[in-house]
Amino acid sequence: MKTVLQAFMASIILHIIYILGTIGIGYLKTMYYKPDLQGEEYHLQNKVAFGMVISPYVYLISLLIVSILYANIIVLYKKMKRR
Repeated sequence: MKTVLQAFMASIILHIIYILGTIGIGYLKTMYYKPDLQGEEYHLQNKVAFGMVISPYVYLISLLIVSILYANIIVLYKKMKRR
């Protein structure tokens, strides 16, 4: 049971790092964006799309798959450590 809990916590931490990294990179790109408007005529858009819609089930499945991978890594590590 300890291995399952460790794998689940590692998976949650990895997903949090991924989500915060994605948000951070988007924020930095937004803050330091400078358009290149040197005398050329541009047609500006009226609408802007932000992000995309992802079902929460995708994150649950991803969490489960990564947890299984981490559990396998932990079990293999413990076997290697015993030898």
